Amino acid sequence: MKATAQDIFEKDAKDYLPVFNRYKIVLDHGDGVYVYDNTGKKYIDFLGGIAVNVLGHAYKPLVDAVAGQAGRLIHCSNLYYTQPQADAASKLVELSGLGKAFFGNSGAEANEGAIKIARKYAHGINPGKSQIITAWDSFHGRTIATLTATGQPKYHEGFGPLPEGFDYVHYNDIAELEKLMSDKTCAVMLETIQGEGGVYPPKDDYLKKVRSLCDKYHALLILDEIQAGIGRSGKFFAYENYGVKPDIVTLAKGLAGGVPIGAFIVTDEVAMAFHAGDHGTTFGGNPLACAAANVVLDTVPRKEFLKNVEEVGAYFRQKLEDLQKKYPSLITEIRGKGLILGAQLSKPGRDIVNEVLEKGAIINCTAGSVLRFIPPLIITKEQVDEVLGILASVLPKYVD
Repeated sequence: MKATAQDIFEKDAKDYLPVFNRYKIVLDHGDGVYVYDNTGKKYIDFLGGIAVNVLGHAYKPLVDAVAGQAGRLIHCSNLYYTQPQADAASKLVELSGLGKAFFGNSGAEANEGAIKIARKYAHGINPGKSQIITAWDSFHGRTIATLTATGQPKYHEGFGPLPEGFDYVHYNDIAELEKLMSDKTCAVMLETIQGEGGVYPPKDDYLKKVRSLCDKYHALLILDEIQAGIGRSGKFFAYENYGVKPDIVTLAKGLAGGVPIGAFIVTDEVAMAFHAGDHGTTFGGNPLACAAANVVLDTVPRKEFLKNVEEVGAYFRQKLEDLQKKYPSLITEIRGKGLILGAQLSKPGRDIVNEVLEKGAIINCTAGSVLRFIPPLIITKEQVDEVLGILASVLPKYVD
């Protein structure tokens, strides 16, 4: 007998660690940009599993690739070669123009690997060269090291002592970064577009100046594209919009369209810092995940696909700006690029998200007061209108 939503809520309360502020629906299946709960109610999904379901739900080529690979080989360990992994690594190296790729299972693992290889590389230059500079309001993961790299003190509370060697600057403040850097700086680690912290893109030539400072001090530039990468900005890598190239880039979320995977890609020079035994994973880069990743890597980089992201993203932003003009006391700023967009509110946004959900649309509030839109990259202008129609019906009651 099929469990009711209430049955599942009660099981969850009894048995699952209570670390998520969940919404009171039980999702059952999806199709394209829509998902359905276990009562059959339909929702348009403009969260996309938090920027994960880049090809939407139940995308047939992805489903077929996963099912086909599952019927052949799901896992064999990294003691052996597989074609799906070799193909996926080759595609990432070609797309990035960097040298070597490594697969893990998540964004946090990708960032852990980036931190490890950066420290190992810098140690070969000078054992005291260990400082890693990240940004306030950043988000890099929830392991101890990536938690420390995350520039949000609320995530640090109760988990000390945290690893040494991390310092923070305000994103887009190049003078503050320059003051903090020295020959002891190992790396500067930034999200190309800050996501969880409130959807903040880089201003002007900020990233170019960061790149110059890294070159000056022989420090590595690590760009975290776990949320902003995989085509979300309108380019496959978000850094392509800003005329820079990192020494290390990290990916996850949309890389396999919903199957867990993470990756970091490094230059050939940085790759030489790692030798057999310096890093590893049991599940990372398994054939199943890489088969899924290959579908994404064969689809998202296509010119027509990315052009759609740019065009629909520009349309979406314009419509959000129209809402801002209509409700300027409630919506104070629209930020983002492509299909990573944020509407800054003058008050907390969770109640708005709840009401929108009740009306059949899934959106998100991050940083307390930013409505964040990170939908599947296959959305249309008509679907943008559908979501914004629901949002527009909810907003008036929140205007002072």
